[in-house]
Amino acid sequence: MNVSRRQFFKICAGGMAGTTVAVLGFSPKMALAEARNYKLLRAKETRNTCTYCSVGCGLLMYSMGDGSKNAKSSIFHIEGDPDHPVSRGALCPKGAGLLDYVHSDNRLRYPEYRAPGSDKWQRISWDEAFRRIARLMKDDRDANFIETNDQGVTVNRWLTTGMLCASAASNETGMLTQKFARSLGMLAVDNQARV
Repeated sequence: MNVSRRQFFKICAGGMAGTTVAVLGFSPKMALAEARNYKLLRAKETRNTCTYCSVGCGLLMYSMGDGSKNAKSSIFHIEGDPDHPVSRGALCPKGAGLLDYVHSDNRLRYPEYRAPGSDKWQRISWDEAFRRIARLMKDDRDANFIETNDQGVTVNRWLTTGMLCASAASNETGMLTQKFARSLGMLAVDNQARV
């Protein structure tokens, strides 16, 4: 078959026009009338702080679910908070991948306890975990609290237990945590930014 250049372009243009009409279902009106909804349109926005390091980048987390009794909300999108004074909307690769962490099967969702000498972790309730921590702290403080030093000066120290605080917490939370730890007499107070 001998085809000139002009005939080749006519064949190609006709083929493209026919394919376009076929893809659109012979009715371009229906295809153009449908606009995609914005994915965050009906989502609930929650502000939070990234959990990874001590920088404290701001997050915007979006979830669906209206909070009714049988509807469980689920986070489906996480992005940096552009209004946050620390990160101004920027996230590192770990922060940008937080959605995978939130939905991970390996994520710890409840307290677990391993008895001394045991090789198994057992699930306990939050109430039981808090009671156990409080009881162990109270017993240790009662046994090891130092009211006065060798010269008789009041020192009120508790040197056998320390506290590891959250470095990504706000200044207000950090102040309250510091006051709590110091009021118990703890001297060993640090946060994971320096660990």
